[in-house]
Amino acid sequence: MNDSRTNKEKKVVRLFSIASFLNDLGSDIIYPIWPAFLTQYLKANMAIVGFIDGLGDALVSLSQAFSGFYSDKIQKRKIFIWLGYLFGAISRVGYAFSTTYHPVIFFRIFDRTGKIRSAPRDAAIADISSDFTRGRNFGFLRSMDNLGAVAGIILCMILFPILGYKYLFLLAAFPSIISALLIFLFFKEEKIQTKAFRGYSLKLLNTNLKLLFVVSSIFSLGSFSYSFLLVFANQKGFPIYSLPILYLIFTFVATLFSFYFGKLSDQIGRKAVLIISFLFWIVSLIVLISLPVTIGAVFSFILYGLHKAAFEPVHKTFISELSPVEYRASVLGGFQLIMGLFAFPASFFAGILWESFNIFAPFYISIALTIISIFITLKIKEEKNN
Repeated sequence: MNDSRTNKEKKVVRLFSIASFLNDLGSDIIYPIWPAFLTQYLKANMAIVGFIDGLGDALVSLSQAFSGFYSDKIQKRKIFIWLGYLFGAISRVGYAFSTTYHPVIFFRIFDRTGKIRSAPRDAAIADISSDFTRGRNFGFLRSMDNLGAVAGIILCMILFPILGYKYLFLLAAFPSIISALLIFLFFKEEKIQTKAFRGYSLKLLNTNLKLLFVVSSIFSLGSFSYSFLLVFANQKGFPIYSLPILYLIFTFVATLFSFYFGKLSDQIGRKAVLIISFLFWIVSLIVLISLPVTIGAVFSFILYGLHKAAFEPVHKTFISELSPVEYRASVLGGFQLIMGLFAFPASFFAGILWESFNIFAPFYISIALTIISIFITLKIKEEKNN
């Protein structure tokens, strides 16, 4: 890669990473108290929490599929990225003025629709990266995501006792506004040679990519919202005022290791690191439900952070490399669509299992589905289409 191309790659990754840092800072000012906001402040039960979180996950995927398809169709990335950050900011203002969970459902839809930024942004990073830097770049972006989350959590712990829900949510809108402005003003996109994904385009997807679709679907079906982990810890005796500490632990661990796992995947392959991420998830659940509450919760969230650090950047890297280059944003968005459509019943039915059977049932189902995902992943062969 020549020097000008390398410099452009670094500038784009740096710009996206700063914008992502700010947006996640705003998001995670409120996410540690999100379960308590729903269950205690707005009086929603766990089935409603599962519905809202599951609906949010599904809409994340629908919005990414939409933006991925149209990004390839119109050969543009930028508009989806800055608008996505702006949507997130507006939704937090809506949360601030909600007094029941009913309007929250609407603003959650708006919030999660803001994820239209993700597939075009990820495609832009994949486009500008080489086979030897792609995992590292996705890992660095994810590390900055998580660093923003760490900063947001710390601010939450400091400011929530002072500001309360309303003013904290209003404050959380400002970083995303800045992110939108940064992308709007400083991202200079080039003309990209892409095509609109059609039904016949499915024939261009190879067997390994289709297997990865299957793995993502099965794993998503058992990968319920983090809210369940926090509420489980709380019901087993972990103090509610300390729950942000658990959120801080897993986010801090993910910050430290996302770049490492992304870089590791450049060296030993995507499949190996993806399997490692699944093992971290299984062990985190076993530890949470098996050990005494304090030590179990802390170690579980450390392992959960390692799972996130390994899974999120490497999964996207793997998808982008198995995808036809001209349909990269569409395929990235399509993957998120599949995962989200399975994530909705994952969180919703996890809530029903929790309420109807016992609090352990969702964890056992998730462990079983993750083991199945590992066996299918072993059948995938790594290859690059670029």
